[in-house]
Amino acid sequence: MLGKLKIGDKGKIADLSMADRLVRRRLMDLGITEGTEVCIKGIMPFGGPLMLESYGQCVGIRRREALQIKVEKL
Repeated sequence: MLGKLKIGDKGKIADLSMADRLVRRRLMDLGITEGTEVCIKGIMPFGGPLMLESYGQCVGIRRREALQIKVEKL
């Protein structure tokens, strides 16, 4: 799960089907689809959002949404 990665970890998006439809749409609009490599750049405390980088752009995503996205750790 994307939400279980630590700062500096890299992963490849394996499955977006469990994520909310609007979250999937937002990520796809940003070019983040299944097979995309992402790197965790920051994790806000107290269950806050994650900051991930893909293709040189940083994207914030809620932790509960990140826990619905399956990744393969690289």
